[in-house]
Formats: sequence, C-alpha cells, structure tokens
Amino acid sequence: MNITDLTGTVQLANGLQMPYLGLGVFLTKEGQEVVDSVTYALDAGYRHIDTAAIYQNEEGVGLAIDNHKTDRKDIFITTKVWNADQGYDSTLKAFDTSLRKLKTDYLDLYLIHWPVKGKYKETWRALEQLYADGRVKAIGVSNFLQHHLEDLFHSAKVLPMVNQVEFHPYLVQQPLLDFCRQHRIQYEAWSPLMQGKVFDVPLLKTLAEKYGVTVTQLVLRWDLQKDVVTIPKSVQQQRIIANAEVFNFNISAEDMADIDALDRRERIGPDPDNFNF
Repeated sequence: MNITDLTGTVQLANGLQMPYLGLGVFLTKEGQEVVDSVTYALDAGYRHIDTAAIYQNEEGVGLAIDNHKTDRKDIFITTKVWNADQGYDSTLKAFDTSLRKLKTDYLDLYLIHWPVKGKYKETWRALEQLYADGRVKAIGVSNFLQHHLEDLFHSAKVLPMVNQVEFHPYLVQQPLLDFCRQHRIQYEAWSPLMQGKVFDVPLLKTLAEKYGVTVTQLVLRWDLQKDVVTIPKSVQQQRIIANAEVFNFNISAEDMADIDALDRRERIGPDPDNFNF
C-alpha cells in the first residue's frame, strides 16, 4: 500500500480503487447524528463511508451523501447484508432495500456481514449476481476466518475482494492477514481502537509520545503500514479530522514489530466461529 494522504487508495483484485481510510458508522444514531458525522467526514476530505443494514442508519448516510457537494461517483460506499437476510433471494431483496435507503443506484462494496453456517454460500451466489449485473463494483465478506474463506472458494466463481474483520494490537491474526494477501483479498479493520482500550496500553502511549501523535493516530497509522484498510468511527467533528492526520509520520520497522507483539488473540467483539445472531 502506497500511503500518501486522505485521498489515497488501494487497488482491489478487480482493479477498483478503494480509499484506505474511511469513516465507520457502527452505533452512530440514525437521524441528525449520522447525517452530521458523515457530513463532517466528507467536509474533511474522507471519501469512504462504511455502514451496514443492521446499523439502522443507512437512510441518514444516504441523506448526508445526497446533500453533500461531493459527487456520488467520488464517494466509496460500503454496506452489508445482515444475517437474517442471508440466502439467495433474500439477499437480493436486502440489497434493493439498502440501495433505496442509501439513495443510490449502485454500491461500491457489498459484504456478507457474518459467516452464517449453511447460508453464506447462497448469499455469496447472490453477491456474484449483483456484481455480474454491475449493481455493485466490488463484493466481499466480513468476519470470515481462513476456513470460511477456503470453504467459500470451493463454490465461488468470483473470490471475495475484501475481508473486513476485527483487527487491532490485541488481535493481529497475522496468519489470516497473510492468507488474504496471498489470495488478493484486501484486509480491512473494524474496531481498530479496541473500543477505547488502546488508550490503556503503555507501549502505545510511549510510542505516541515518541512520534508526537495521539494513540489513535499511532494505531491508525500502524493499520495502514500493515496494508490494512481502516474505518475509525466518531461522531465528533474534531476527532474525525484528527483521525485523518496520520500522513506526516512513519512508524519504524522496529516499532511496528513491537506493536505486532502486543497480540493476545483477544477479541472485543464476537467470535466468527461462535456467534448466535
């Protein structure tokens, strides 16, 4: 990944350019809060917005994008099909619902939110159809481990272009990252700040001071230097702006390795092998 500035992108396996830093809106309230959050991000130069059907804020995201001066074609929109909607026909219907809420006639990226056993292959077949029809520019998965991906490979006509997973200094999953890189599946981080727990890690505080940045900026820069697309969430304008100020320093190889070594295989969110929703 060639890290330049907030307009920088990474090329997916099909050639599509995906901005490597974006705004996530998980737990951002529908209505004015999400409209403001997305507007702040677009005003600051972000061009990548990540939502999901289950977040129940697609309408606000769509409204903010529709009302902004930035052309739709210059904004990369991701959403995800929820578990209850998985299956071939139900996924196609869910996609149409998301498009309507987002006020757009296409998506840049559509993801399977979780690997629901017995359903994700049919769901993937629906995503392949949407991709073939040109209604989405790229398709991928979220929360898939290596064995889920390998299982999907057996029937897939198109391989996932993105895998969005929990990724932070306490959950690096380097073998999964390497596997995705080997198969040209772009790794993307959710919960990069460990829901605030990064601020309690002594090494991260020390390194942030060394580089003259915040802990948040250090961690987001670490993500990018690991070739991981990242979508930090905030509803505060100043934090959204500050989260993008990660392009004026470079973490040394030694310090990158020290951050990697914090890995505890510790999850903040559910286990993709053991979830019941």
